[in-house]
Amino acid sequence: MERGTPDGGPAARDAVSGRIPLAVVVIDGAGLVSHWSVGARRLFGYAKEDAVGHPAGDLLPVSGALPPGADEHYAVYDDLGPDLGSSLDGHTSYPAAGRARLTPSAGRGERLDVLWWAYPLVGPGPERLLVLAADAARLAGADDHDGARVERIAPGFALHTDFPGADDLARRLPEILPSMSVAESARIVSQVLELGYPVLEFSQHDRVPVTPDWGVPRRAERQARRRRAAEAAAAGRAPDAEAAAEDAEDAEDLEYAAVRERLEFLNEVSARIGSSLDLSRTIQEVSKAVVPRFTDVAGTYLREQVVAGEGFPEGVPDETTLWHRVAVEHTDEPGRWDDVVPVGESMPFPAHTPFFQCMTSGEPVLVPRITEEMGNAIASQFEKRDIRPLINHRSMLVVPLKARNVVLGFMILLRHRERPVFNDMDRVTGAELAARAGLVLDNARMYTYQESVADTLQDSMLPHIESQMSGCDIATRYLPGTLLGRVGGDWFDSVKLPGARTALVVGDVMGHGLNSAAMMGQLRTAVQTMAALDLPPAQLLRNLDDLAQRLGEHYLATCLYAVYDPIAGDLHLANAGHIPPVLVRARSGRSELLDLPTGAPIGVGGVPFESVRVRVAPGDRLLMCTDGLVEVRGEDIGVGLATLVESAAHPAASMDAACDTIIRALNTRGGRKDDVALLMARLNGVASDDVGHWRLVSDPSEVGRARELVRRQLRDWGLGALEDTACLLVSELVTNAVRHARGSRIGLRLVRSGRVLCEVEDQDPSLPTLLSAGPGDEFGRGLRVVTRFAKEWGTSSGSSGKTVWFELEPPRR
Repeated sequence: MERGTPDGGPAARDAVSGRIPLAVVVIDGAGLVSHWSVGARRLFGYAKEDAVGHPAGDLLPVSGALPPGADEHYAVYDDLGPDLGSSLDGHTSYPAAGRARLTPSAGRGERLDVLWWAYPLVGPGPERLLVLAADAARLAGADDHDGARVERIAPGFALHTDFPGADDLARRLPEILPSMSVAESARIVSQVLELGYPVLEFSQHDRVPVTPDWGVPRRAERQARRRRAAEAAAAGRAPDAEAAAEDAEDAEDLEYAAVRERLEFLNEVSARIGSSLDLSRTIQEVSKAVVPRFTDVAGTYLREQVVAGEGFPEGVPDETTLWHRVAVEHTDEPGRWDDVVPVGESMPFPAHTPFFQCMTSGEPVLVPRITEEMGNAIASQFEKRDIRPLINHRSMLVVPLKARNVVLGFMILLRHRERPVFNDMDRVTGAELAARAGLVLDNARMYTYQESVADTLQDSMLPHIESQMSGCDIATRYLPGTLLGRVGGDWFDSVKLPGARTALVVGDVMGHGLNSAAMMGQLRTAVQTMAALDLPPAQLLRNLDDLAQRLGEHYLATCLYAVYDPIAGDLHLANAGHIPPVLVRARSGRSELLDLPTGAPIGVGGVPFESVRVRVAPGDRLLMCTDGLVEVRGEDIGVGLATLVESAAHPAASMDAACDTIIRALNTRGGRKDDVALLMARLNGVASDDVGHWRLVSDPSEVGRARELVRRQLRDWGLGALEDTACLLVSELVTNAVRHARGSRIGLRLVRSGRVLCEVEDQDPSLPTLLSAGPGDEFGRGLRVVTRFAKEWGTSSGSSGKTVWFELEPPRR
């Protein structure tokens, strides 16, 4: 853009553009200079070390630069515009600009004619004011030497979108803020553009955007100064002191900027890679943090045991150690690395490679350029894949990923040929990066390992329930909690009882963590033991409460215990502080919460428990769960129970589908933190035609009668293939009952429900035991025969005697 002279003629060429040398000064909230650019030193005459940390009012050639203070260096007689201090006084939210013609005090040099723009800064940093200043005398034709005004030149502001070249300042301003971090300089530039782009107003009509005039590039300028210094030395002249000072200052600025940039990079990487305890996500964060800012290719390898969340042998890795490639990040064209070095491959590394040197020494290995010979050696590990075009002649840095002096893995960093090679400073940066990444990876590894231990513990304590029991089908679900350390104290179980009955139990130890899980394991074992004794539900809970008192762990637990009798068609239930079960009626399809005496939780002590009986019909479904399924923080539990009752009534193709329907209905509410145990039983019942029951007397002749009764019943059921085995085992049990029974009554029962169940009852409470019978012993082999041929067998004692039972698996048709 050309500006016009008062008479309309063209202006001088060097005054056409607004490209002028700029001084940049940043002032903090205390009024002290925090940044003083080289342009500021050239314009105002103060070295950087004499400016930074000093009051701005003592340095800036503008009266009242910030807080009122001594401004003894300059006397202002500006009649061209406001000074900086008066313009910003009370208006710190708006930018200001002005022009000051200043007469220095005695001995302070020539008169200055300064154009300035001031931007108030807001944000988390200490910077509070940015000042851009320029020498108005550099603009030809601005004023004559007698002070007569040729034309008006004033600084101002405009929207940066008004000028096509306005982005130049946004791009170049950070270059004269070398001591600023990337984030700080970006913040300052964005505020400058938002408040207004600096412009020069000529004659109050034309506006020219101001862009920094860098003149000769700094590197070329330094080379020219060195050349002049060398020429002066060759001619015997004294070196230029000013040029030497500028060289030293430039070197200091560059070194300081490099250090600050690396520190900023490490801080940014640390913030990015510490956001998750998920191992795979952490690896991705580490890889993406270094590409492309620090390197062009980053390949991450970890020990296989680290990836699997397992422990590994102590000591230094060797040539047999397998390393799993977990991530490859690069700036090459997509897919170039995928086929040659696919993620997921495991491989060892020979001793002659720099990778082996890195993982055994635990120190970074720097290769300025990968030679043809080294490239061939590395490529020899990759059968049928030529990796040399990807690595040869590139700069390589291998950094170990370690924590607590243990090498977990390493990263291979490669730079393109066109990029500067890795140097010693990069080695230090890479080592620090690897140390921080290694610590984060180790935390993620330990979390994965502990989570695996907790899951293993939980799985070992939860039973693997058979889907079919006598007279009922069972489906279960367990959902871990969503909190860290998610292992909890929820459990479910089923126990086979005499008389084709089944005990169903759901419990919840209050709290989370390994201690709660351990307590849950103790209570579950106790329930199984007492259920095998065929204790009534209320008595079982009473004994369980006494046990919890004796354990002395100060834990509380809720428990719901139910006994299903498929022959009688009823449920016998007792509750210890647990949420009530849901019963879905097959005939009507309606569901209801069973009204049970609640009782106190296990561990309270001294509280009686009551039991109730509920009649059920074949096809009815019983649903038992822990409160984690229905309870949401901040919501009444009644809402969850209502949703549970409604979802349980929905028809489903299978038991598993019905469980999934309930889980989906309850989980959609959100906010669930606790673990969940769910048990659903379809109460199929056992028809009277599938039961054979007989009374025997305590006489040896009854053994043959028992065999005949069993043979006849099995033939009626079409299970003649089981006759011989069933008669042999029944003969052994009835013989023992006749020989050892104290009363005269013996009971024999056959039940067909999937398997064939045979029970022999007598009035002797003493349970039989396996004996070691010698070759000459006449007795002691009966239970060994039962053990050998029965699918499953067991014993239980009650108030009226004992029951010995066995099951046989019908042949498949």
